[in-house]
Amino acid sequence: MNRISTSQAFDTSLQQLQKRQSELGEAQQQLTTGKRVNKASDDPTAAARAERALASIARIDADKRGVEASKGLMSQTESALGDANDLLQRAGELIVSAGNGSYGDPQRKSVATELKGIRDQLYAVANRSDGANGYLFGGQGSSQAPFIDAPGAVQFRGTAGQSQIAGTEGLPITMDGGATWLSARTGNGVFETKVTVSNGSATIDTGSVVNPSAITGSTYDLQFTNTAGVVTYSVLKDGAPTAQTNVAYQSGTAIQIDGMAVNVAGTPANGDVFQLTPSTPTLSVFDTLDKAVADLSATGKRSSQITQDSTMNLRNIDQVMTRMQAARSDAGVTLNRIDSVNDRLDGQRVAGETEKSSAEDLDMVQAISAFQNKQSGYDAALKSYSMVQRLSLFQYLNG
Repeated sequence: MNRISTSQAFDTSLQQLQKRQSELGEAQQQLTTGKRVNKASDDPTAAARAERALASIARIDADKRGVEASKGLMSQTESALGDANDLLQRAGELIVSAGNGSYGDPQRKSVATELKGIRDQLYAVANRSDGANGYLFGGQGSSQAPFIDAPGAVQFRGTAGQSQIAGTEGLPITMDGGATWLSARTGNGVFETKVTVSNGSATIDTGSVVNPSAITGSTYDLQFTNTAGVVTYSVLKDGAPTAQTNVAYQSGTAIQIDGMAVNVAGTPANGDVFQLTPSTPTLSVFDTLDKAVADLSATGKRSSQITQDSTMNLRNIDQVMTRMQAARSDAGVTLNRIDSVNDRLDGQRVAGETEKSSAEDLDMVQAISAFQNKQSGYDAALKSYSMVQRLSLFQYLNG
């Protein structure tokens, strides 16, 4: 009977010692890792919470990488548009200087040469790489430079639109090159004045809108008659005569036509014709400079022709600059949006880390106290086991 009791006591002491040792080992591991949950079996519910938080953090980190990529590329794009704006500003200054009446053909040709250089620089900016086998103005993707200097005009061979980062944010990583570089509005943005026939000294300005609600979108011809120095004009709307027929002309006095006003200065020759047409989004940066170069390179022009060329070329420069500035503003708006998205993602990541920490991290003060208690329990179990282990038949007989 004593043998059976001693065996039971021995087994019980050994089991207690092993249990205390296991609990002490777990407590020590928690203190080492700083985590209350080191494996799912420690606390299945908390482990699931921590896993969900970890997955959320991983998604946020992926989104942030995309956002950072968009920020870098949009910063490059904004800088490129700034470079383009500076070049166009210089082009405008050159065109103004070329309108100087004291310039002869050689001086205008020299200006044309500098404008050609600016045009080539703008072409390089339009085809600027993003540094990662892509192009800033490639639209929805282009494996080659998006613009090609084809005979007659620069063409966009990318895909219209913008490429965006993966995920839900929808932030762009490219800009639509065709819309940016080839789609400024012609004329003054509402209508365009053109010289159809000009044999006199008359010039027409870019015009202005005086009554937006009266704009019809029709094409108007302004025809002049000069009979023995008496000049009159007639207005045709889409080829048909209007009430403005044989109206006395006075140089520099505004002519108003259906909500539009234009100034014609100088003396028109008999049969001179100016035209007003609706603006279209078809004005190219490169066509604008090509026309200016061609106008300045031509020789033997009359003073009125030089003035007219300068007026039209400056108008076109202003329009393409306006389009460039709008695109640059869009890039700036995108960069501001990126900063807001970054701040939001940072907040979400902090929340995810907090949730993960709440689910699995250890309360160090409580853990140290628990470890000390388990250490005491283990020491007691070890002492109990050593006392049971000394029991034997000889000790019993001696007793």
